[in-house]
Amino acid sequence: MRLVVHFFCYLCQTTAVQEAVHYDGIMKYSLIIPVYNRPDEVDELLESLTGQTFTDFEVIVVEDGSSCPCRDVVEKYRDRLDVKYYAKDNSGPGQTRNYGAERSAGEYLIVLDSDCVLPPGYLQAVEDELAREPADAFGGPDRAHESFTPVQKAINYAMTSFLTTGGIRGGKKKMDKFYPRSFNMGVRSEVYRRLGGFSKMRFGEDIDFSIRIFKAGCRCRLFPEAWVWHKRRTDLKKFFKQVHNSGIARINLYKKYPDSLKLVHLLPMVFTVGVAVLLLAALVGWIGSVWIFQMEHRYVYAVEMPGLAEHEHVFHALSWIPLLPLLLFALLAFVDAMARNRDMGVGVLAVAASFVQLTGYGTGFIRAWWQRMVRGKDEFSAFEKNFYK
Repeated sequence: MRLVVHFFCYLCQTTAVQEAVHYDGIMKYSLIIPVYNRPDEVDELLESLTGQTFTDFEVIVVEDGSSCPCRDVVEKYRDRLDVKYYAKDNSGPGQTRNYGAERSAGEYLIVLDSDCVLPPGYLQAVEDELAREPADAFGGPDRAHESFTPVQKAINYAMTSFLTTGGIRGGKKKMDKFYPRSFNMGVRSEVYRRLGGFSKMRFGEDIDFSIRIFKAGCRCRLFPEAWVWHKRRTDLKKFFKQVHNSGIARINLYKKYPDSLKLVHLLPMVFTVGVAVLLLAALVGWIGSVWIFQMEHRYVYAVEMPGLAEHEHVFHALSWIPLLPLLLFALLAFVDAMARNRDMGVGVLAVAASFVQLTGYGTGFIRAWWQRMVRGKDEFSAFEKNFYK
């Protein structure tokens, strides 16, 4: 088995070197864009692709059973882009990406989420990195555009800050190695097909694919300059659902790959439990302080402990001491987000988004742990609700 892995690794690296040179008649990049009921986002993404300084690419838009299709939007760009449009029944983003990959012609496949917008130099940055050092798979980070709403900027902060995600999504400082994610992910088409593309996992199919790439012995790198503007969800409620599903995905991945679970993945769960314990401690302390100073007890304290009643407000204040760690975290997030965005309003919203990000992921992690590890349910029976629709 080890010989097979080493041979596959050698084959991957050898082919990567060969493919670093562009062959005449072969498309260099195929951009795969799955979409579900988001024609406006597709319009913005395609518009950004018309401004790319590197132009040897095709675009494949795959409609995943949308009730609000984007066919008309795609048609607007026929004269400016090599773009293809396909519509299929709803099957989720992973299988939709595979559908597009099967119809692609590029040496490299680049998977993008429909809510991304690319800067003009994105593909040139990818090209430069591959010329400098070949890779079988790669990914880039994301940023917030100036035009984003304050909530979108706050959510972007919560997903990229070292305070919340440990920098594992492309940050300069990180607590674990970089795994490409499907909002900005590139793979050599030959490797994609060898590994079977994205699995049928309900949650975490992109991390599952990245893990399989690493386990196959292929080279996977972060391209720091190949970043995208990522709009993500537009409100905190939808954002909570997204990160909650990510927490569920982590347990599903652990069931498949026990060695994939790292300390950084446990931190949101620890944070969530910590928040609950500290809130409970503060509540119990406050109720206790109120009870001690009830009117029926005042005479006893006045006689046996003179002067105690005068400090009632001090006792009430001390009951909130357990909340100090949470206030410190909120202060750090506020200052960091405000400095990064130069906007006090975004700083305030970033505090809320950071708590949503950590507790959403943490509760999803705990929920999946209970359903799968304790109750022994499988990946699909544990979560009956249809994730995609």
